[in-house]
Amino acid sequence: MFIHLGEDTVINDKEIIGVFDIDTSTVNKATRDYLSLAEKNKKVIYVNYDLPKSFIVCDNAVYISPINTSTINKRSK
Repeated sequence: MFIHLGEDTVINDKEIIGVFDIDTSTVNKATRDYLSLAEKNKKVIYVNYDLPKSFIVCDNAVYISPINTSTINKRSK
């Protein structure tokens, strides 16, 4: 099944490793370091440049999305 992350971005749900709330997850330094490293390695894809609410870790990329984690989880069911 495919999940819409906003704008024109749709991904296969089998690629998803985790869906995280950007506000609560980035409090931890390890998460900030992970996102920083992913951006440095050009693995971060911004769905759009609105206020980010979640990030989705996939096999090949990290998507930054303006859609809430609960909405993404509902779309996956």
